[in-house]
Amino acid sequence: MCSFIQNEIQKLSSVLLQIQNDPKLLEAVDAIANACTKALKEGKKIFFAGNGGSAADSQHLAAELVVRLREHRPGLAAIALTTDTSALTAIGNDYSFAHIFSRQIEALGQAGDVFIAISTSGKSPNILQALETARSRQVVTVGFTGFETPPTMASHCDYVLNVPSKETPKIQECHIMLGHIICALIENNMFGTLFKQNQMAV
Repeated sequence: MCSFIQNEIQKLSSVLLQIQNDPKLLEAVDAIANACTKALKEGKKIFFAGNGGSAADSQHLAAELVVRLREHRPGLAAIALTTDTSALTAIGNDYSFAHIFSRQIEALGQAGDVFIAISTSGKSPNILQALETARSRQVVTVGFTGFETPPTMASHCDYVLNVPSKETPKIQECHIMLGHIICALIENNMFGTLFKQNQMAV
């Protein structure tokens, strides 16, 4: 049992090390945070969507922005498209499961918003459909995915974070870490100077 635990930790450590040493991926993290900051400063919104565990990650990250990650500060406009059961079931029933996110973006998305789509496989039909709709509405598109063969999701996104793993749990573990980093960068971009001034005043 202990060897299994150690092996799982070692596998995650290996993936994290690859991420840490990938300058393109790190640059993408910073670029995504900057794109989200720009949207929020212009009064726009950040949407999140995913299926299963990625739906939970969508809700988790949206809550970090609406509430807070590290600092007490004003709420930020973030919406998880996975939470409105009436909309989800109506769209699934009247149209199809493939449209549960795209229909919401069609209704709510505006040019300059950001859509962060989370899919460990990069091939989820409802995620790809939502990305297409987002692009048609001039919404900035971001993909969180894993090692794709072929890279289906990447062709639909302005920014992509490819976690270098084929194991769903490891990809998800890295997605939430990267999501937390992006939320922290957004907080700093939006309010960092203000908090430094407050700390100096104290």
